[in-house]
Amino acid sequence: MSSPRLPEPDRPWMMRTYAGHSTAKASNALYRSNLAKGQTGLSVAFDLPTQTGYDPDDELSRGEVGKVGVPVSHLGDMRTLMEGIPLGTMNTSMTINAVAAWMLSLYIVAAEEQGAEQAQLQGTTQNDIIKEFLARGTYAFPPGPSMRLIADMIAYTVEHVPKWNPINICSYHLQEAGATPVQEIAYAMSNAIAVLDAARERVDAAMMPKVFSRISFFVNAGVRFIEEHAKLRAMSVLWEELGRTRYGVEDPKALRFRYGVQVNSLGLTEAQPENNVQRIVLEALAVTLGRNARARALQLPAWNEALGLPRAWDQQWALRIQQVLAYETDLLEYPDIFEGSKVMDGLVEELLTGARAEMAEVAEHGGAVQAVDYMKSALVESHRERIARIERGEQVVVGINKYTETEPSPLTAAGDGGIMTVDHAVEQQAKDAIAAWRADRDQVRVDAALARLAEVAAGDENIMPASIEAARAGVTTGEWARTLREAFGEFRAPTGVGEAAATTDQTEGVAAVRAEVERVSEALGRRIKILVGKPGLDGHSNGAEQIAVRARDVGMDVVYEGIRLTPAQIAHSAVQEGVHVIGLSILSGSHKELIPAVIEALREQGVDVPVIVGGIIPEADVRPLHDAGVAGVYTPKDFDISVIMGDIVRIVAQANGVLDEADVAAPTGGAIDDVATA
Repeated sequence: MSSPRLPEPDRPWMMRTYAGHSTAKASNALYRSNLAKGQTGLSVAFDLPTQTGYDPDDELSRGEVGKVGVPVSHLGDMRTLMEGIPLGTMNTSMTINAVAAWMLSLYIVAAEEQGAEQAQLQGTTQNDIIKEFLARGTYAFPPGPSMRLIADMIAYTVEHVPKWNPINICSYHLQEAGATPVQEIAYAMSNAIAVLDAARERVDAAMMPKVFSRISFFVNAGVRFIEEHAKLRAMSVLWEELGRTRYGVEDPKALRFRYGVQVNSLGLTEAQPENNVQRIVLEALAVTLGRNARARALQLPAWNEALGLPRAWDQQWALRIQQVLAYETDLLEYPDIFEGSKVMDGLVEELLTGARAEMAEVAEHGGAVQAVDYMKSALVESHRERIARIERGEQVVVGINKYTETEPSPLTAAGDGGIMTVDHAVEQQAKDAIAAWRADRDQVRVDAALARLAEVAAGDENIMPASIEAARAGVTTGEWARTLREAFGEFRAPTGVGEAAATTDQTEGVAAVRAEVERVSEALGRRIKILVGKPGLDGHSNGAEQIAVRARDVGMDVVYEGIRLTPAQIAHSAVQEGVHVIGLSILSGSHKELIPAVIEALREQGVDVPVIVGGIIPEADVRPLHDAGVAGVYTPKDFDISVIMGDIVRIVAQANGVLDEADVAAPTGGAIDDVATA
């Protein structure tokens, strides 16, 4: 009888930790520490100004510098970030999209300074702009020019940096935005078609198999880990079909579905955060158990990412989870354990049928680029249904809508709240540093490099050589992006809110809020109007979109202009629209700087209406926000949107003197103070 085991255990997947914060120097120390602990690849988290193409001293960068990642403003920062890390042998993943061509240019030049040639470099740039329009919001340029930049990078790397993955088609954030498994598969594959079709226009036809082989994916794995594994097997089937039938790829190696993973952060909870550990472990099983669909690289979130920025110890814990799976369990010792499973085969076929139908729908809309509006509204709708299932108790989330009784967590009992906080002084230091960088460089060379970049952007040449020269010359991230904005124009992605269908929810809670909206609106003499705003550069708009949709569904007039607004723009909209209440959403940790700035801008405009805030806000920050003039604070534990809507109506009623006895006695959700107005 033959052994059920492999002759030799498989090598483990590449182990990464998504990391970066504060400064390039601090992040370099973190990377070197993680590598010393057994991490086998780098995964760079950039801050929001870097991701969206702004320097630290730009108005839109206020409060965002170094918060969710590391600021990289020029070659000096990249040089510091990678100091002591051998780029000729390291495999580096950079979660960067709109300015991916620029970050790769800086990386190439930093590697050259170490003595590494471009042909040696290994790694990945995320570089998926369509999902930025749909789910994450760190876009910088319109769709057409953005796709041109992606195609230029693919054409350049396949010739000059052949070990580099110029893009990973990113379905991760689609699931974060509410995608069902079918939608995640279909939209990712439709996205890949758009990318490959764009690349086909920039390379010789004979190069397409090589191009196809360098496309990787970055996927999500949720806690329903059996279904999630089936999703990955289905994606593998579709990817091979796509290569053979649309692009004429025949080499089995080139047809492999290559993907990396970060498991689901959407399912992590602020309440009982210790439960996140087992969620992360189960989600990791989805992408490691089955050999024929095993991830090539894996990074796990930390247990406390629903609370704030993880500390080094938290990230070590996440890395150790991977190492226990790889080295203590026996999962790498066997052939594919799902092969021949009727359950798995049935799930895969079910997902394939649904995904093919949804891909056909996207194709009927003109393909992924033209179908952004359609896909965005579908994601908003799917996310709304997910939240409604949780509110109704149909989808159990332990510690949120079931088994909520709990002991105090020692993990969060310390004075720091169990998270790391970036020193606000980092922002001023970054401003001072970039001023010094500009003062010390050869401005004539910088001007020439920017002029050449503008010339290339206006024409049809590949953007990469001019970008690499700009990196060598000392151009900054903001200067590079501003030059391309001037050439390509500005763009605001669709919100999906207006297109979302009206709810059919007739539950008692929703009906009661609708009735109260009607009563208060009648007392006010016009319908309650809410402005939902996203100040700063945080593009994670899922929560804001759901608040806007539910406010509309309970009868309010809604003003929602999307992401990336300055405090002055929010105040101007409040004046122009004559709103009764303002809801601000921030998930990037910049609330302590940006919320008071918005309130000050409102005061300057003479706007005297309540302000409420939602986001990842530590408990220690709630009182300072109230002191600054905020009427209510909501965090991820406040999952019932109907309760939030009821609170908003009561706040408006109290601010306008139209409370009744039921309002005064009604319970509220979230951290609601006596109504304070801006």
